[in-house]
Amino acid sequence: MTDTAASARAWLIQQVQRLRPKTGMQISSEEPPPKPRIAIVTDSAAALPAEWVSEFTKDGLLTVVPIPVIIGENVYSDDDAELETHISLALASGTSVKTSRPSPGQFDRAYKNAAEAGFDAVVSLHISTKLSGTCEAARLSAERAEIAVHIMDSGTVGMGQGRGVQAAIAASMLGGGTADVMEAATTALEATAIYFYVPSLEQLRRGGRISLASSWLGTVLDIKPILGIKDGAVVPLEKVRSATKAIARLEALVAAEIAGRGAKDTQISVHHFGNEAQARTLGESITADSPGLAASTLTRLPAVLAAHAGLGVLVVVVADVLAPQKLAQELEVTAEPEASPQPDIPPQRGTQH
Repeated sequence: MTDTAASARAWLIQQVQRLRPKTGMQISSEEPPPKPRIAIVTDSAAALPAEWVSEFTKDGLLTVVPIPVIIGENVYSDDDAELETHISLALASGTSVKTSRPSPGQFDRAYKNAAEAGFDAVVSLHISTKLSGTCEAARLSAERAEIAVHIMDSGTVGMGQGRGVQAAIAASMLGGGTADVMEAATTALEATAIYFYVPSLEQLRRGGRISLASSWLGTVLDIKPILGIKDGAVVPLEKVRSATKAIARLEALVAAEIAGRGAKDTQISVHHFGNEAQARTLGESITADSPGLAASTLTRLPAVLAAHAGLGVLVVVVADVLAPQKLAQELEVTAEPEASPQPDIPPQRGTQH
């Protein structure tokens, strides 16, 4: 499996060409798409590969606001190159590891930059409100922004959230307005499923993501639950005895999910923290179980999520590679940049979705 997503340009072309049979939409590899009108802001919980992100941050189309991680009394940014080492040492030694929402000031700068770059509006898409106060910080900033900002609660994390961001970027790059961008993001988010395994439930308990009783049972009875995200919160899916059986069951659940969607229309992302080799083996095994799988990526779990999941976490995000299909019904984009621009919806500052 690949370590990063395809280049941004190749990725966009791939998305459009997959939609082409339904709409006749085309985009040339030589000719640039329409100038984006909607900027996208997200946070580091989206787990987007760094090389992919860099393609879109150059001109301000995408801004990723880092979520801070607090280790002991020290505060680190999620983009700190040494943060994985700091978290690993802290978790191993029992030092407190927590997270905090970004400050509204960080969003102030992101929205101000979008306005100065000439964008019409911002779609700000973030980690589930049941797992973080990031959306609230964004909303506070949106209320005073000089540009129309539309807040979206992704209801998920990791590349589940990241797929929504990617679809939003595709819609914007194809000339879509605010409604198109938000529709594309929503469609992508609804087409994702997350399965994950953690060796210990203690860190999730400390962060308030599961109950004390669940953590105690996991420790005493050596229960290794398979977890998921439902309605924006962490939920147990199955309880398994032993790590080996839990990982095997994780693989089986993912394989069944892929089979239900059809491998050729499905992409997966495997996240890890402190166990890259194990995650790579899992990803290769899933790929072997699902011949014709459209795409697979392997990325480190963002520090903000690893701070709660702990060392040795394995996360698999299953997504529909055709997630932007509703965008195709809204836009009629051809290789000509001048073709039929779509009207934007009347913006409302700080709108919550």
